[in-house]
Amino acid sequence: MKLGFKEKAAYGIGAVGKDMVYMLSASYILYYYQDIMGVSAWVMGIILLIARVFDAFNDPLMGAIVAGTKTKWGKFRPWLFIGTLTNAIVLFFMFAAPPALNGKGMIAYAAIFYILWGITYTMMDIPYWSMVPAFTESGKEREAMSALGRTCAGVGSAIITIVTILAVNALGSMAAGKNQNVVTVNLKEATVYAVELDETLAPTGNVKEITGGFEIAITADKSEFDSETSFNQSNSEYTLTFTNGSDQADIAGETELTKDNTSLDIAFNPENESGVVAVYLSKAQYEALNENLVAMLTLSSTKEVDRLGFKYFSLIVAVMFFVFILITCIFIKEKSTVDVKSAKIGDMFKALLQNDQAMAMVVTIVLVNSAIYITSNLLIYFFKYDLGGSSWQGNYTLFNTFGGGMQILAMCVIFPILRKFFTTIRIFYISIFSAVGGYVILLIMALTGVDSVYPFLVPGFFIFAAVGVLNVLVTIFLANTVDYGEIKNNRRDESVIFSMQTFVVKLASGIAALVAAVSLSVFSISSSDATYEAVEGSLIQGLKQYISDIMANGATVVSGSSVVGLRFVMTVLPVVVLVIGFLVFKSKYILTDEKLEEISAQIKERRAAES
Repeated sequence: MKLGFKEKAAYGIGAVGKDMVYMLSASYILYYYQDIMGVSAWVMGIILLIARVFDAFNDPLMGAIVAGTKTKWGKFRPWLFIGTLTNAIVLFFMFAAPPALNGKGMIAYAAIFYILWGITYTMMDIPYWSMVPAFTESGKEREAMSALGRTCAGVGSAIITIVTILAVNALGSMAAGKNQNVVTVNLKEATVYAVELDETLAPTGNVKEITGGFEIAITADKSEFDSETSFNQSNSEYTLTFTNGSDQADIAGETELTKDNTSLDIAFNPENESGVVAVYLSKAQYEALNENLVAMLTLSSTKEVDRLGFKYFSLIVAVMFFVFILITCIFIKEKSTVDVKSAKIGDMFKALLQNDQAMAMVVTIVLVNSAIYITSNLLIYFFKYDLGGSSWQGNYTLFNTFGGGMQILAMCVIFPILRKFFTTIRIFYISIFSAVGGYVILLIMALTGVDSVYPFLVPGFFIFAAVGVLNVLVTIFLANTVDYGEIKNNRRDESVIFSMQTFVVKLASGIAALVAAVSLSVFSISSSDATYEAVEGSLIQGLKQYISDIMANGATVVSGSSVVGLRFVMTVLPVVVLVIGFLVFKSKYILTDEKLEEISAQIKERRAAES
């Protein structure tokens, strides 16, 4: 029986909710705990690393558990429901950290709930994708559902990308408006530095100490003054003015400096009202600044607004997520799951290793995703240090926005069009060569000195479109290996096979991150974004040390040879990896449309004989 609109809509809306949750966690967990709750960047890095290592073991284990499940509701929907419910609850608590926790308590809270979030997300994600072969027949119906799921997932990610900051600000402002604990503190003793930035927004090494005087009023919630604290342009609204005597100074055409035309870091101790202030200025602003000017800063913290905003926004997303997946569970019926003898986890992995088509796809996915992730990890450095310019951040955002749109277009429009004329295997080849062609064009443009972002959208089209189509294809190909495995091994291992997809994507991400880190080290390229950590537990000492390092080391200079090396690593290396992936796939994957029809017929005969 063919799937109706109701089943298709139910499966698609589940993907929307699922990726809303994923994107909220992936994009904002660092910002929430680092900028709002005060957990240091390196500690959050360790937490994320531990969670990823744990996932490497948890994903296949969960796949095996799901595969061995037998209930009257099927093997997938019970875990889909349980995983969604628990993940929604954990998501809310992850973004509702109690502000009263001390440093170590906040770190423990972040670690526990982020790892729990990963466990419960896996509990839901694996059955969601694994159930595709269980309610579709092989062929175009399965391809259509896989494409629908990936497309709707892209829509869910896009929704979070577009509305999160707006929603957080609106919800946080409403909640914080009812809070009567807001106080103002005057910073009486402060060392104030003006730091010059170059056109890439990197510190040049030129620093002035403002000696004429400094007046500051910080408005924040009382809880933010319980211990040494910090503010910057991402968690505050501020106005900075300079006066020379009774006259307001004009700093390179600006009479007021705000987060729109400058940035700052403040670290202070509310007990003795002392601290350090660093104001980051453009070259023109810096040169127009006189050390004897009096600076006046009025700052209003948005930490409480952001904290409450994320708390209530995550609650809304969690409820939507649960409702969307509940619709999936109600309207999707598992059709093709075979009642097979349960196996131990070791037996499940043995069955996976015996499925040569699944293993071929696992290797192919690792190679393809490693190639793509190598580029994505290095892309920001290309825009910052190669394409450069004062507008590099806007160009980088434009390129990524275009790329995200192209991926959704590829999944929703390009793949269905190609499928009318080509087999899935042929489309795979087209996608690989499209990506390779895009990389070649990208390298040629970089080597010939193209300095505008818009021409780079051409190779971006070929690369991102290929990525979108490949996202659909790997799901289809993995689903096909389930049918193949049933014939070869006399069991359907949907969950184990699809858990491997999650695992290998994470593995590819780790490989790409390692390659990127080694490349940046070899070519002496590093990010110079303004950032500092506490020194001996003191944010004030950490900011002082950061300013001292800027003065000692000067500008971050990236040589021409380093830039060329960066270009080759982010283009040639992915091409090599993609070609290897193509060769592995071509030599090992045998599930053509004709072969799948033959397998489908054999499965029907076997089930008829068993019934």
